[in-house]
Amino acid sequence: MVDDAKLTRSDLNVLWKGLVRLILLVLIMLGTLLLSGGRWDWWEAWAYTVTGLLVLLGSLAFMIMKHPDLALERAQAHEKEDVKGWDRFLMPFTALIGPFISWIVAGLDHRFGLSPDLPDWIQITALIVIQIGSLIGSWAMVANRYFSSQVRIQTDRGQTVVREGPYRFVRHPGYAGGLLSWVAGPVFFSSWWVILPTILVIIASLVRTSLEDQALREELPGYEEYARETKYRVLPGVW
Repeated sequence: MVDDAKLTRSDLNVLWKGLVRLILLVLIMLGTLLLSGGRWDWWEAWAYTVTGLLVLLGSLAFMIMKHPDLALERAQAHEKEDVKGWDRFLMPFTALIGPFISWIVAGLDHRFGLSPDLPDWIQITALIVIQIGSLIGSWAMVANRYFSSQVRIQTDRGQTVVREGPYRFVRHPGYAGGLLSWVAGPVFFSSWWVILPTILVIIASLVRTSLEDQALREELPGYEEYARETKYRVLPGVW
């Protein structure tokens, strides 16, 4: 396990590269929305990007201060050989491909007026819900220093079962927060058409949750007992 207090120059370089990738992704998101939307003064694109960037940077800063080893793990997880084969497809689809498609669809819907525009107060409420979902994911990340960006059993980092924070309520709070954000997305963008990629990402996320839960039950000591204590994966009382 990486010692939080002894980050090397190489570690710092990895963290800086991760920050640069994050900023580039945000710029790509904004550019995709504005270009597909056909106008630079589309307030929804700017509000979505700016609020999302603030939450991401705040979460990243807090994670680096509390668990720099987790920041390193998340930046390098895709390079690990023990990443589950199915997650090499599901993670990019849920985190990159699906969102990219939804941004294009949202922009085109706005440009051609395919869906009726909802009142601003409803959209702003939906934006708040989106960021609440992101904050739930951040809470899970702070509580769980094994919150990798890829599904793998982190024997190299001494992975153990986490029961604190949001993990007291559901076994996969990160997915719960993500699903909440996705459900609010079509409402914020006033787009019926964004529902289509949203459904695909939600399905892929639920499949990913099930496969990860199964892998943890089979390979992580103590997780089966935790699963009996904390019965629901994502939504208390439902699933």
